[in-house]
Amino acid sequence: MTAAASAAGDQGPDGREDGYQPDPRRWRALWVTLVAGFMSLLDVTIVAVALPTVQHNLHASPAQVQWIVSGYTLTFALALVTAGRLGDALDRRRIFLMALCGFVVFSAACGAAPNITLLVVARLAQGLAAGFMAPQNSAFIQQLFRGAERGRAFGYFGATVGISSASGPLLGGTILALADGQQGWRWIFYVNVPIGILAVLLGRRLLPRSRRSGRRHMDVPGVLLLGLGVLALMYPLVQAESGGLGRLWWMFPVGASILTVFVRWQYRLVARGTRPLLDPRLFTTVRGYAVGAGVGTLYFIGFSGVWLVFALFYQNGLAFSPLRSGLAVTPFALGSAGAAVVAGRLVDRYGRLLTVCGLAGVICGLGGAALLLRFAPVGSAPWIAAPVLFLGGIGGGFVVSPNITMTLRDVPVDMAGAAGGALQTGQRLGAAVGTAALPGLFYMILGSGDDYQGALVIALGTAIAGMLTSLALAVFDWQRDRRTRGMHGKCAEEVANSPMHSRQS
Repeated sequence: MTAAASAAGDQGPDGREDGYQPDPRRWRALWVTLVAGFMSLLDVTIVAVALPTVQHNLHASPAQVQWIVSGYTLTFALALVTAGRLGDALDRRRIFLMALCGFVVFSAACGAAPNITLLVVARLAQGLAAGFMAPQNSAFIQQLFRGAERGRAFGYFGATVGISSASGPLLGGTILALADGQQGWRWIFYVNVPIGILAVLLGRRLLPRSRRSGRRHMDVPGVLLLGLGVLALMYPLVQAESGGLGRLWWMFPVGASILTVFVRWQYRLVARGTRPLLDPRLFTTVRGYAVGAGVGTLYFIGFSGVWLVFALFYQNGLAFSPLRSGLAVTPFALGSAGAAVVAGRLVDRYGRLLTVCGLAGVICGLGGAALLLRFAPVGSAPWIAAPVLFLGGIGGGFVVSPNITMTLRDVPVDMAGAAGGALQTGQRLGAAVGTAALPGLFYMILGSGDDYQGALVIALGTAIAGMLTSLALAVFDWQRDRRTRGMHGKCAEEVANSPMHSRQS
């Protein structure tokens, strides 16, 4: 079933979707959520360029500094599904605004932190607030938009995801260059405060209240099981640079076992007629959800780790400043931004084919960049790689936006928050794997010499291997869609040509 067919299936006899009345403020409300989403996702990568300055200024150890990045990622992922379910059951407007206020307060606390311990604590709280905001973004799109408009809205959302992830190094480098001095890193956090306050004021005015479910039961055992399972899987990954993978390997089977118990508990609640934290039928009966979650998780394994590898290559290998390093990967962000908006308008027509073409473009772009940077002269490396990175960015824009739309298009609105939270949890897990594995592989190759270019090629090749797996899954779903449409078309033709239909005509 195509996205257009799905949307049409929800329409009433007058052509308007049953019970749906367009909110005249829906596009302005969307921009409020996108600004907040941009800030929360940007804070995953923007801090990375400031870590050396933070370490020197606060006299921190490498392990402590790593928690500034990994602690935020960890609490972000832990909150997603629970926050989405709370938004579905209560009022996602209230959850969103409270989380946004918390994000602003904890951003200010990060900027004012006098020592590394308080900075890490503030970052953990900031990540938790971001995790409570994130699933409400996609849920608001499900609530406010229908049909082709929903595709366009998810296109802007996909552009936000792509730009925030890829532009973090550039914006971080720019802030450090403008706020010169040992205390300049604090402005990376302070910049969130005025933007966040403005978003809160506009959100109070523009965001709609969601219809409250008659049943407000919260699956507390499910919350604990899912939280422990995700924590067990992610903690060794966020501790990778301090030997977490070798020291804490036993947490992976423990996490998998806990998540197995979680799934069985969710099925048990469904059998009882009780609303679970994450309805397992999302993965078994909602068209495209399971495949889309898999595509997104596999894609983010390569996509997220690539930017740390590029930063290490340019700053450590080529002695670039943080700003120049960020500028070197800007072509990818520019290509991704434009393509995501266009893809949102095309997803109704082309469906999963956009994701297939997008993944092929990212693979070609990163592969071309790896080969060019392997043999390019040092001074001209960014200019030589810029065109292929731009191509990769266009491909990236055709991956994120259509995949989110195709994954969430058939999800009922009253499950939109939990579904969006689960989708983003998979992406955060993929990002944790990528940011742990790719830089680790980069350093391992450097251990046998000073071949930064060779290490870059191997790390990017590993990222491409993960994306090839995502491409295979997307091709499978695309072909399945084609077969389904073909069967529907054949059945419609047989009905039209049947004698019974002729007599009725």
